[in-house]
Amino acid sequence: MFSTLAYYTTVFYRSFVAYTSTRLQQLGLNFGSLFLVIYVGKHSGCSQAELTEALGLDWGYSQRSITRLVEDGFLIREKVGRAYRLTLSSKGQQAFSISHQVFFDWDQESLSSLSPSERDQLFSLLAKISSKKGD
Repeated sequence: MFSTLAYYTTVFYRSFVAYTSTRLQQLGLNFGSLFLVIYVGKHSGCSQAELTEALGLDWGYSQRSITRLVEDGFLIREKVGRAYRLTLSSKGQQAFSISHQVFFDWDQESLSSLSPSERDQLFSLLAKISSKKGD
């Protein structure tokens, strides 16, 4: 078909979204919640503003998503001083573990036809491309 990075990026993205969505549906999460749960899991006690800025989200989208995750029992939002701090509930901890693991599982499945040295070469080349993007 096409032999462009954009084409393959799109194919991989669609595959990852489908794979991840199937895994997250079991928990009652959608793909859009994935990075919020992972961020709070890695930055427990962060503020809503920190999460929004770090993930480059629109403020309104971020607020709606956080409210939904709190209502669904994945996040705990606690007022500390003038700010709200976010932590994972026990249900959120389970979601974090699965959300974090899904990256490794998808890689394992998707890269199974490559040898370890080919995987290393692929990641090295992708790292080189992504470091040039910011220049």
